Amino acid sequence: MSARTDILVTALAPAVWGSTYLVTTELLPHGYPITVAMLRALPAGLLLLLVVRRLPEGAWWGRVLVLGALNFSVFWVLLFVAAYRLPGGVAATVGAVQPLVVIALARLLIGTAIRLTAVLAAVAGLGGVALLVLTPQSALDPVGVAAGLGSAASMAAGTVLIRLWRAPVPPLTLTAWQLAAGGLLLLPVALVMEPALPVPSAANLAGFLYLGLIGGAATYLVWFRGLSRLEPGAVAPLGLLSPVTAVLLGWLVLAQDLTAPQLLGMGLVLGSVVAGQRLQHAPAAAPAPARTAAT
Repeated sequence: MSARTDILVTALAPAVWGSTYLVTTELLPHGYPITVAMLRALPAGLLLLLVVRRLPEGAWWGRVLVLGALNFSVFWVLLFVAAYRLPGGVAATVGAVQPLVVIALARLLIGTAIRLTAVLAAVAGLGGVALLVLTPQSALDPVGVAAGLGSAASMAAGTVLIRLWRAPVPPLTLTAWQLAAGGLLLLPVALVMEPALPVPSAANLAGFLYLGLIGGAATYLVWFRGLSRLEPGAVAPLGLLSPVTAVLLGWLVLAQDLTAPQLLGMGLVLGSVVAGQRLQHAPAAAPAPARTAAT
């Protein structure tokens, strides 16, 4: 399969993640963010473990816990903190710094060369997200901003570490391990910090099934498959497609307005994503020697 096809397939994951806001607000009970995150990860992870029938070995027990925490537990908890303390537009814009964090961490951990043009493309994508989701009434909360930056840094670190460690298993197995680990880490937090869920309605069950099987297991399988085949710098900008999908679904399903600045923002985001992919295949200076890790 060509790199272009790998990119297109991987892009499906953040495109689907953009539906999370709609599903959460329209189908799920309100006020249970950590419990919802746990239920999104743990059942899907356990189901996939039954399919792959393989557990980590040796150093991979610790690595799976780290990856599960970075890509799910810490990422989702901080993301929800940011979402609750900041207007949605501010939270999305803060989270859009992730491609820049990936560029820095990829240089630090695996020696990937930093291209100025790639940085500029990431900044353009950040500006596009701001146009998509910010409003004149948007306000800043220091704790919310810190949580948003922390969530972006958490998933960025997980993105780079997956490439550094290179799991000796298929993407399906790695997805199962991380979902199960992330869900298990969230379980005690949810039990301590949130009340028990009410009896779920049919709409609630549909929302949980969608987020667990489609928005969780299927999309993260696609995402981790992409990380096993592509450089982190090529994958990270694809995450900017998520707010594009969220805005389009709000317009199509909830009859929300779609303004000229938002259309401009979409153009900037899509342009930055395309530019980011092309820059990954452009000639660059020889990278610094990469740090290696035994598998």
